Formats: sequence, structure tokens, C-alpha cells
Amino acid sequence: MEEIKLGTIGSGVIVHSILDNVKITDGIRLVAVYSRSEEKGKALASEYGADKVYTEMDAFLADKEINFVYIATPNLLHYEQIKKALLAGKNVICEKPFCTRAEQAHELVDMAKERHLFLIEAVPTAFLPNFGILKRELSGIGKVKLVLGNYSQYSSRYDQLLNGEIPNVFNPEYGAGCLMDLNFYNVYLNVALFGKPDDAVYYPNIYPGLADTSGILVMRYDGFVSQSAGAKDTWGVNSFQIEGEKGYIYVKDGSNGIAEVRVVTKTGDKVFNDQPNPDRWFYEVQNLTKLVLADDYDAIYERLDVMLDVIATLESSRKKAGILFPGDGKKTI
Repeated sequence: MEEIKLGTIGSGVIVHSILDNVKITDGIRLVAVYSRSEEKGKALASEYGADKVYTEMDAFLADKEINFVYIATPNLLHYEQIKKALLAGKNVICEKPFCTRAEQAHELVDMAKERHLFLIEAVPTAFLPNFGILKRELSGIGKVKLVLGNYSQYSSRYDQLLNGEIPNVFNPEYGAGCLMDLNFYNVYLNVALFGKPDDAVYYPNIYPGLADTSGILVMRYDGFVSQSAGAKDTWGVNSFQIEGEKGYIYVKDGSNGIAEVRVVTKTGDKVFNDQPNPDRWFYEVQNLTKLVLADDYDAIYERLDVMLDVIATLESSRKKAGILFPGDGKKTI
């Protein structure tokens, strides 16, 4: 592919984080915006230099100039929007979580591969240079025994919730909740490093009648256990620590930043950082673009394998915890 010609669906904060970096990355540019609100669509297009604004999805997807669609909408809309884009022959980048059910994710991956299209989950983690360092240094701490992750970030929308409103991010009708948002990154990093866990049990704090606002996920692997905490109703120091028989690895800023990798053993204490730019989306956009322009389908599809295991882990653990989304069916416990 010579150039990524991007069309966006969604206009939230994360879209601006991505498009800020699209502006400074060669080989990718914004050409069109879809929004149900023409006013919001025009504002986004004007800010980032797009010439076209659509308020009709079918017209947007019929635009032949667009070869990549970026989706950043509420979670439960992702499946249908990705499917429509793939059927229209568009490559797709979708914000996490890719889907809420593993069955849906497998269907979409199969569709993309059958049509030889790129399908990318927009998770910065795997595109970060320090992720490669983390994988490289893992063997140096010996047999892993404990993994401890925390991603707590107080949400302004939690204040809205306390005031009687129901923001989308806490509404199960949209496939929302802390497990599917902040704690997602902890699960992703675990699966990217260690594979799919043998078992996963989620202990959530559920706001009455709505979604989980915080919680702890315990994942059991062969020989070790991993604990992932996530919260949108508290805040703390975000970190990720892997403890082995010969030492430990401490990840500064946790699973969604990997700002620094510290490796401590009985014979040494080293700190690694190949990310001078603190903006994690910079590396996501830069490295994603390089892979696409190189037509590296294998690297992209390899990331999809991780994504499939992440979605399966999230789905099984939330259902066992009694967190159900539309389309899930009956409670499994």
C-alpha cells in the first residue's frame, strides 16, 4: 500500500490523540469524517484537514478514496461497524475492545483474512518499543511466580454517575465498564507476554444496575498467578510488576504506557527506555503505518491472535461475574 487514506467514525478524545499523530506521520492522512452530527463532523474535519464529512454511513463507506476506516465508537457498536466496513472492502483500525464476544471477533478476523484486508485493534501496547524490551528481558528473572498490574484512573464521568446520570462508559447497554476499558490493558499485556490464561475470575465493584466501576481480575497460568486491578472510581500509582525466582521487572506507568522497564536481579539493577516521546499514540500510529505500508499482513494478523485470546478471557470472566451485555444470553452462573 502506498498511502493510508483514513476515514474516521467517532469524534471523542481518543480520536484526537490518534489524529494528532496522523498529522505528523508520513504515509497516512485523514480524508473523510463520518459523524451523526454534521456540526461535530465539520469541526473534526476542519481541525485535521479532511475535505469530506458524511452523516450517512453507507455513503461514507462507498467513498472510493477511503482505504482505511478508523472506528472509535461505544464498544457494542464495534462489531456491526467493522463488519460493514470489511464488506465494503475497507481495511479497518478499531479501538479496543475490538468486540465484546469471542464469536464475533473470530467472525471478523476470518472475514478480513478471506478478503486480504488489514484488521487492526488500536492498542498502543504491542507497538511500543519498550514492549519489545520487556519481552526480551523476561527470561532474565527466571521462572515467573507472580504478576501484579494496576491501572486506576479516576473518571470525570464517575462524578456524573454519582449525580444520577448514566454515561456510556458505565452503561452495560453499550458494552462498557472498567474491565472492558482500563483493565483491558492489563489483560492485553498478560496475554501478549504469557498467552491465554488457564482460568480467569473477575471480582468487580458494580454500580447498582449498571456496569463495573472497578475490580480485580485473577488469572491463573501454569505455575503462576496474575492479578490485574483496574479502577475508574479511584486513582493511584499505575504499574505492572512481574516477579520471578531470580528477580523482578517493574514497568513504570503500567500496561498502557510501559514508560520504563526496570530489571532487578541479585546481580544487577538496570533501567531501559527506548521511548523518548511520552505520547504512546505516537508509536502506535508510526509503527502501525510502517507495517501497513510494507504490506506486512503476517505481523498484523499475529496481533489478531493475541486479540482473540484477550476477548475470550474478558468475555468468560465478566460473564462468570454476572456482567452481561445485550446479545450475551442468560447468565452463566
